[in-house]
Amino acid sequence: MSDVLLCFCTCPTQDVAHRLAEQLVNERLAACVNILPGLTSVYRWQGAVETATEVMLWIKTNRAHYPQLEATLRAAHPYELPEIVAVSLNTGSHAYLQWINDSLA
Repeated sequence: MSDVLLCFCTCPTQDVAHRLAEQLVNERLAACVNILPGLTSVYRWQGAVETATEVMLWIKTNRAHYPQLEATLRAAHPYELPEIVAVSLNTGSHAYLQWINDSLA
C-alpha cells in the first residue's frame, strides 16, 4: 500500500488557489498541485442551501506531510471551514508515486 495521498481543497478564486498551491509546493508539503477552475458547488451552510463558483485543488502529498499540509491550509485559507479531504492512492505508476515522495524530501 502506498503512503501517497490525493487531497482535495476548494478555493473561492483562481488567485487564492494559485497562492495556496505555490505555498504548499514551496514548503515541500505537496509535490504537485493541480488547479481546476470552473467548479460549481451546491452545499448546506448555516441552515441554508448555497451555490458558489469555486476552484478545486488536487494536492499530491504523503501521510507524513498531511498533518502539516492540513494545518497550513487551515491557517492560510480564507474560508471559515475549508474543504480539506484526502484519499489514499493505492495504485499508480510506481515511478510517479516515488517521485511524489522524493519531491517531499
